[in-house]
Amino acid sequence: MLLATFKLCAGSSYRHLRNMKGLRQQALMAISQELSKRALGGPTPSTWINQVRRRSSLLSSRLEESLYSDQDMAYLRQGEEAMQKALGILGNQDGWKSETERANGDKVMSKVVPDVGKVFRLEVVVDQPMERLYEELVERMEDMGDWNPNVKEIKVLQKIGKDTIITHETAAEIPGNIVGPRDFVSVRCAKRRGSTCVLAGMATHFGDMPEQKGVIRAEHGPTCMVLHPVTGNPSKTKLTWLLSIDLKGWLPKAIINQVMSQTQVEFANHLRKHLVSSSTSAVSC
Repeated sequence: MLLATFKLCAGSSYRHLRNMKGLRQQALMAISQELSKRALGGPTPSTWINQVRRRSSLLSSRLEESLYSDQDMAYLRQGEEAMQKALGILGNQDGWKSETERANGDKVMSKVVPDVGKVFRLEVVVDQPMERLYEELVERMEDMGDWNPNVKEIKVLQKIGKDTIITHETAAEIPGNIVGPRDFVSVRCAKRRGSTCVLAGMATHFGDMPEQKGVIRAEHGPTCMVLHPVTGNPSKTKLTWLLSIDLKGWLPKAIINQVMSQTQVEFANHLRKHLVSSSTSAVSC
């Protein structure tokens, strides 16, 4: 049985069978089931079984990669790179300077990072459990324009696997705002690590979303939001937002700094109002 299963799996490597994803998945499942049967049949798994398990694990990862195009794999790697870079910046506690701090404890800090530029860090505590924030910021990302007046629209252009998406975001045109219309095309990667959720992203190129006439294509640097329950009070969530943006065009640095910190503070305010409003509506129903 096991030999036949390996032949089935090997057959998926032939050119005329490469696109038969179901065949590859059935083969991997059959290998796993057969190995489990053999391992349970004796007192301990043999050396041969352990070797086959390691090889089948490697085979599984290679077959998983083959399910994606080269471009999709590039997006997956870019999303992971964005997450690692953003978390690396947040993890370095040196050099942060205060930009603004509110009476409710909300604060924005900034520092200059080599090869990235100036980044901004928002830290707030929200009176909602982490699952609620995850739902709004990740699962309902495309609805953000309904409650955040700084966002006109967020559209998911492509989903790759279970963690990675390509998005197009259009900033709202606010009267009196000297920053003209901007849009962004980004790769975003959302992952959960224990009780912590991380949503990271950075600018990317997507052929089906060229630059729009009259709109400046700005770029996100490595950016991320980190969510985790407040220690001792899981009904509240600590939200940390690392923001790195190249707005393009000609804008004085003083204006950029003001816009970035203001955007983060306003985001926290709008998010709180939306969460309270939606919770009230749910109770009324």
